[in-house]
Amino acid sequence: MEHVPVLLHEAIAALAIRADGVYVDGTFGRGGHARAILASLGARGRLVALDRDPDAEHAARGIDDPRLTFRRAWFSDVDDVLDALDIRSIDGALLDLGVSSPQLDDPARGFSYRFDGPLDMRMDPTRGESAAQLIARADVRELTEVIRDYGEERFAQSIARAIAQARTRAPIATTRQLADVVAQAVGTRTRGDWRQDPAARTFQALRIAVNRELSEVSAALPVMTARLAPGGRLAVISFHSLEDRIVKRFIAAASKPWRGDPRLARVPVRAKDLPKPPLIALGGAMKASVDEFARNPRARSAVLRSAERTDAPLPHDWFAR
Repeated sequence: MEHVPVLLHEAIAALAIRADGVYVDGTFGRGGHARAILASLGARGRLVALDRDPDAEHAARGIDDPRLTFRRAWFSDVDDVLDALDIRSIDGALLDLGVSSPQLDDPARGFSYRFDGPLDMRMDPTRGESAAQLIARADVRELTEVIRDYGEERFAQSIARAIAQARTRAPIATTRQLADVVAQAVGTRTRGDWRQDPAARTFQALRIAVNRELSEVSAALPVMTARLAPGGRLAVISFHSLEDRIVKRFIAAASKPWRGDPRLARVPVRAKDLPKPPLIALGGAMKASVDEFARNPRARSAVLRSAERTDAPLPHDWFAR
């Protein structure tokens, strides 16, 4: 299935692209957003794209444009990438945190419970621990925490115990094996949402854990914000509440003096004497239109948040969070 970029026009509008600007696409995927950014740039503009997926690197080679520089890297490595390219500041940064359709629809990648394939789930199959390896070594407590915290799964402990019991009989090495174990553990108990497969939350949880998705977002947001020139834009598309919560809280805190510390309400400081925050939030959450959802059902959960950089510095301790 061809990947259709979600909230494409909204994201490009949020970036307010300058023809001669320098932009970062931290999640190149199959290049949908990157192509739209390039179409908005002039001859002197520049786009630096990152992705850890080898298939994304292959897709980037198909774009013959001297304004595009692709690097195989995690988006939290953006500082190192920009330093190597001798780029000090950028005019905009985009993160599309969703899994692409080609990733989901390729059984060999192991992201989906809809197809039988090796239980991998790594964005970069050459690095780190696969989902099968995590399941093989983690005890019931760790599995419960992963499935509960990253999948928001209320049957997490039952599923973790079922996985532990099943792996004593044979290694859980395929997506079909895992989906069957989860389905048996959940049984006929209702979730309140009959549209969702019983394994959906467990697969989400394992994917997040294997790829360190939440820590990646937390690490990348302050780094990208610090690289933005005054007036530069940050735009982030999230696909589940855990990611969106991180983005929402970061933008909210960075848009208030001293991160909106509630103790300021008791301090006799005039508003004009408060320090300028490093970001200005650009409205609230933006979601896909009814028309877009009809064309692309995977847009249903997408949320776009954006902000504009001021000339105020970010506190140093933001980079250790």
